[in-house]
Amino acid sequence: MDQVNEPVFTPMNYTYMKKGDEIVKLQRDLFIGFFRSGLLGFGGGPSAIPLVHKEVVGTFKWMNDQEFSDILALANTLPGPIATKMAGYIGYRLGGILGMINAILATVLPTILMMLVLLTSFNQFKDNPRVQGMTSAVVPIVGVMMGTLTWEFLKKSKNGWGWKKGLLLLGGSFIVMELLHVHPGIVVGVLLIAALVFPDKKEKLEIKMKEKSESL
Repeated sequence: MDQVNEPVFTPMNYTYMKKGDEIVKLQRDLFIGFFRSGLLGFGGGPSAIPLVHKEVVGTFKWMNDQEFSDILALANTLPGPIATKMAGYIGYRLGGILGMINAILATVLPTILMMLVLLTSFNQFKDNPRVQGMTSAVVPIVGVMMGTLTWEFLKKSKNGWGWKKGLLLLGGSFIVMELLHVHPGIVVGVLLIAALVFPDKKEKLEIKMKEKSESL
């Protein structure tokens, strides 16, 4: 009788299997996270930001609040929809090219599917008071979500700038963007340049202490 050669199970094979399982899990989680934020992000890109924050920082813990706020600030300075820009960068950072494609596809897929379904029937129900009431009810919910995220970022800024500077920066940015109608990308760009030219005192002190410790 011929002897059947059984597959050899080695630690190296197990390592590759484990890495393969982790990659599949990561891509699955990326798709689920950005699909949910795209599905529930009514009203455009800004309304999806708190949902992306919940998935990326809260649910899957891929990054912290500071990293997310940095990505959000840089994304606002670039052209294009904010949701796809964030999905593309976060997906690429976590899963490479495949992760970027996966996250962007998961972000736009709910909109595409819902547009195909709704456009075929919207003309029949657009004048229905219930439908109009549903669309109007979404607006304050989005406002609360954005307000919650703003409060979280404001609390984080307290650690670096303090309450006075943080509130002053918030009020000044509001006046410049809302009353003077300056594009948010310009405001973010100016603040980034100012942060580079005039670093925080704490950062200066940390750099000096680090230089002294290295010299010793």
